[in-house]
Amino acid sequence: MDLAKLSRISMKHLITLHVMLDTLSVTASAQRLCLSPSSVSKTLSQLRLSLDDELFYRHGNKLVATPMARRLGPSVHQIINDMNQLVTQEAFNPAQYEGRFSLAMRESTFELLAAKFCAHVFNQAPNIRLDIVAKDSVGFEGLIKGNLDFIVLPHDRSQPPILRHELVWQTIINDEMVCLMHPAHPLVNKAQLTMHDYLSYSHVGISDTDLNTPFFELQLAQQQLNRAVPISVADFGSAALLCHHSELLFTCSRRWAEGALQAQGLVVKPLPLDYGEVAYSLVWHKQSINDPAHRWLYEQLLEFTQAEFKSV
Repeated sequence: MDLAKLSRISMKHLITLHVMLDTLSVTASAQRLCLSPSSVSKTLSQLRLSLDDELFYRHGNKLVATPMARRLGPSVHQIINDMNQLVTQEAFNPAQYEGRFSLAMRESTFELLAAKFCAHVFNQAPNIRLDIVAKDSVGFEGLIKGNLDFIVLPHDRSQPPILRHELVWQTIINDEMVCLMHPAHPLVNKAQLTMHDYLSYSHVGISDTDLNTPFFELQLAQQQLNRAVPISVADFGSAALLCHHSELLFTCSRRWAEGALQAQGLVVKPLPLDYGEVAYSLVWHKQSINDPAHRWLYEQLLEFTQAEFKSV
């Protein structure tokens, strides 16, 4: 252990690195830390010398974190959380909390729960700030780097993420999958869809590079069957709009299909196959839950979803 080298790195340096990884902007970091941009730049220069790494470099008009900076992100985040708990003697008080959280979800998930959940949170923590971003623009790397606090997304339970031991998954809403179609679709008058019906028409797919192939797709492949998926989109809403103007079929969440504006006017049919268990899950970095504020928001998400959503 090089104590002399460690002694040159202070909490000021770690906090600056943490905020810079979040903002990728000296100006924005200075505003958040209530410092001047020159002060932030000076702290970064000191940390670069101590770590012998550039940490951030300019690409076009943007700052990009180096691999070392990204690798240090989760550890620095945990150090700051641990230190915060050491110096904070009072119990967490949501009514006085003025911090911020970053959550990622698909637009369809936002429509399902975000509006009511935000009202639930603001009722208890009126000064809190919630940054909600699109899941497809950030992904699980945001949790690994410390740029995100939580992700909420639908998936079938046989479809785990690309394995990351740092991440924790917890089911918060149970659901099932159904088939959506245009009200003038040739299959609308069928009392019950058969597998032949289901596979005779093209489908809209949902793309997500963080998730593995769904189990039901593997089952179809084992039977030498497959769905024709000529188009894939990032979210349920976009897929539903395509169904409004074509004979494409869309397999999606029943909870979303029954309440979403984009799905209004489409016909909901049961699937002709056992899709398997489906859920909306909450995902977070396992170290972050040690922070009282993170733990409070986690508890609020559980409390809200348990009260708002019952089993399908």
